[in-house]
Amino acid sequence: MSNGRFKLLASAAAVSAALLMSGCSKEPEQAKAEQGQAVEQTQATEQVNTEAAKSQNPFFTEWNTPFGAPPFGEIKIEHFKPAFEKGMEEHKLEINAIISDERDPDFENTIAAMELAGSTLSRVARVFFNLTGTESNEEMQALQREFSPALTRHSNEINMNMDLFKRVKTVYDNRESANLNKEQLRLLDVIYEGFVRTGANLNDEQRAELAKINERISALTTEFGQNAYKDSIAFTLVLEEGDLDGLSQSQIDAAAAAAKSRDMEGKYVITLNRASVEPFLQFSNRRDLREKAFNGWALRGDNDNEFDNKANIAEIVELRAKRAQLLGYKHHSEYVLTEAMASSPEKAMDLLMKVWTPAVAKAEQERDWLKEQMALEGFDHELKPWDWRYFAEKVRKAKFDLDQGEIAEYFELNNMIEAKFYVAEQLFGLKFVERDDVPVYNDVVRVWEVQDAQGNAIGLFYGDYYARSTKRSGAWMSSFRTQQKLAGNVKPLIINNMNLNQPAEGEPTLMSFSDAVTLFHEFGHGLHGLLSNVTYPTLAGTNTPRDWVEFPAQLYEHFIEQPEMLKKFARHYKTNEPMPADLLKRIKDAGNFNQGFATVEYTASALVDMAYHSRTDFTDLDVRAFEDKILTDYGKPEEIIMRHRSTHFGHIFAGGYSSAYYAYMWSEILDADGFDAFLEAGNIFDKETSKRLYDFIYSRGNTLDYFEAYEGFRGRKPTTDALLRNRGLN
Repeated sequence: MSNGRFKLLASAAAVSAALLMSGCSKEPEQAKAEQGQAVEQTQATEQVNTEAAKSQNPFFTEWNTPFGAPPFGEIKIEHFKPAFEKGMEEHKLEINAIISDERDPDFENTIAAMELAGSTLSRVARVFFNLTGTESNEEMQALQREFSPALTRHSNEINMNMDLFKRVKTVYDNRESANLNKEQLRLLDVIYEGFVRTGANLNDEQRAELAKINERISALTTEFGQNAYKDSIAFTLVLEEGDLDGLSQSQIDAAAAAAKSRDMEGKYVITLNRASVEPFLQFSNRRDLREKAFNGWALRGDNDNEFDNKANIAEIVELRAKRAQLLGYKHHSEYVLTEAMASSPEKAMDLLMKVWTPAVAKAEQERDWLKEQMALEGFDHELKPWDWRYFAEKVRKAKFDLDQGEIAEYFELNNMIEAKFYVAEQLFGLKFVERDDVPVYNDVVRVWEVQDAQGNAIGLFYGDYYARSTKRSGAWMSSFRTQQKLAGNVKPLIINNMNLNQPAEGEPTLMSFSDAVTLFHEFGHGLHGLLSNVTYPTLAGTNTPRDWVEFPAQLYEHFIEQPEMLKKFARHYKTNEPMPADLLKRIKDAGNFNQGFATVEYTASALVDMAYHSRTDFTDLDVRAFEDKILTDYGKPEEIIMRHRSTHFGHIFAGGYSSAYYAYMWSEILDADGFDAFLEAGNIFDKETSKRLYDFIYSRGNTLDYFEAYEGFRGRKPTTDALLRNRGLN
């Protein structure tokens, strides 16, 4: 498109030059008129060609695909920039139309109209930002750096538009007499508070400062995420045949496949994807190589190179604190948590400390076990962080006769996919029909049509389960479209991502038990999006505070841990025999083993998150020293590090969990207590309990107060008893 435009402009210049240089004897006025006609003709041709080019952009046409799914085969990188630009322009025009409406502001002509505005921009952004997480390259990253601040600027212009806010405030002030239903009142409250929290009550100078801060934070968080990604893929631990001692055959095969994908046939590669590096740390007998792998994992974004994130962290923390204070809060934590279930930093910290103290005691006991095992086996070196997982496996084997490699043989990906679908069928009557006619962005992605108990389609579910160099690490749920009814019966398009090692062709994908739990966790999020049954998109699906959104996902994890599920779906990948009863018993007996380590590792990250975002001073921040001081003061065992060190802590510096990483623990109170409802009913698929789970949790989005929703499901307030019991900390 750009080449065509360049040629048209060149031809216009050529026409002008020809007329000036020909020495023609025409009168100047006539020459000017003809020249003008030529330019107009050229401009008209350019406009026609531009419109033709736009018509070829899939974002400007209807998607004639199943469910109106994104036509990935037609979408090219060059389509995003004009699509973003047009989407933002359309959105501005739609907002301006709301503002200039001469009718008195009411819910329909203001709030509902705002909900309908920006549909093109939303469609473009959802495709783009999903692809930057799964199919990244330099060109996509450059576009992300360009448009993340531009989108923040665009959002600021709307959220800080005082004429728009006046209309919203008028509707808000008249809400008691407007005969609005409960969902409409909830939406109105969310939108009004959103304006206030983005500066509606500030003066012009303060709003300008806030907009500048928001735009800079957007640029920094984008850079942080890209740095963490690039530093991760820059590391590979290349192994020879003699370096494989201790690894299982499936791990060796995965390392060989990783090497082959990097054109290193005959070698073996360990990457910093958790599914690659963590098993290596658990089983490799080579301590020197474990140390290299561990340091590569721990130092992502902290290597004093071009991808270093320490300066980004310092500036992000400072800007967030300034923004919070500008809006009238003490610090960023208070700003974030006033809208969460926890309601205050003090309540979040109270929970973390209730868990931290017994977790440290448990971890110290586990450390003693590890040192005893080291002594038994004749190891006289100090216990270091890269040793913990290795010796924990030896203790697990000695105390419980449990081998994680043996367990993995019973957790094959296809069986686990079938298992998570089975639970959804038992709870909610859902059916999953695989579709091969829905476009995908990578051949490994699978798509299922999701049907309700009556056979009606309710949406599409995408599964992208494998790691690759273009994909960020971790596991997550997202959407290409959210459910709503305002613009018609809009069905959700939901995606789950994981980073499992892709096996050699024809080989099974074996998972750790932890991976299987993660698979169920992300599908819990997926169901939260698929089962959403609300009218307004702002309230749909997972659009809830962080300490509530994890509840449906964490509750779903419990199902794969149940003996009847393991008997049915944990089958040996070679023989298809169910997991033996004695292995099931050993897994149950070892259920709380190493929970001190796991809890300290997680809670350390949450405590550092809270510490960063409770700062009120803007002095220079030394990231390494800050981490060390906070965790030393809390008494963290030195053999355990944070689950996510600051420099690659994407949850808080590139995602939406700043001052909210505690949310996983808060939600664990709810999920542990909530799953007990099924146990108390004597049936993990109890129909009455399942119906309440659907009615008050999975289908409600953000339409209910969270405590009201939980009590509607559980019949009472939650307690911490089940959480402490499940982690063996009581």
